[in-house]
Amino acid sequence: MIAVSKWRKLEGGHIREWHRTVKDGGAKAAVFGISDGLVTNVSLIVGMVGAHPVAAIVRLAGLAGLVAGACSMAIGEYISTQAQKELLQKEIELERLEIEQYPEEELRELIDTYRNRGLPSDLAHEVATVMMGSDDMALETHVREELGLDSGQLGNPLLAAAASFGSFALGAVVPLLPWFVTQGFQAVLITIVLAIVMAVAVGAALAGFTGRSLLRSVARQVILSVVATGIAFGVGSIIGKTGR
Repeated sequence: MIAVSKWRKLEGGHIREWHRTVKDGGAKAAVFGISDGLVTNVSLIVGMVGAHPVAAIVRLAGLAGLVAGACSMAIGEYISTQAQKELLQKEIELERLEIEQYPEEELRELIDTYRNRGLPSDLAHEVATVMMGSDDMALETHVREELGLDSGQLGNPLLAAAASFGSFALGAVVPLLPWFVTQGFQAVLITIVLAIVMAVAVGAALAGFTGRSLLRSVARQVILSVVATGIAFGVGSIIGKTGR
């Protein structure tokens, strides 16, 4: 999840932007999922058109690409998120065992950490002693200070998989819609227009997340989508001609 920037009004009417909060990346993953679905299916559809198939074949190929791609994205996201979660859980468990078995060493580590951050030795010792006062607080502190993690935010594999499936399917279905109501050149034209509109929206969303140039992000997304579609159309045309 990527939260929008927070703003605070200062005296004199000046506006100051607070830092963004970037957490489990769900919104970013959704945007990339839409982008993947869009580029994948518009390339597949236009590539099939290059081979001159009938509309029914284009629809079938588009639906197959949507389902296969969405399932692949969901499975890949689930496996990667689950593997990362298990790895982090292992590291947290190792830290818990170290705190139980070597509390004095862990206390010294925490003191050194605070001293290296600029705290006076006496204050570093006092703060570290307080943090080591309970098992839960000690673990949370060491996980945060040594591993840079929040033990309560390790990611949700099922949620990540569902988001990837839904976002890919959303991106993939848009260029396919015209083929359910029309065919031929008109369907191709509408597909391309819808794909460009979606590419602009995806580029704009990425610009909003990253704070980068809107024009550059949109242009990059559109150009890369056009290049991928053009390559697919070229391959389809070659195969269509040689396969006859």
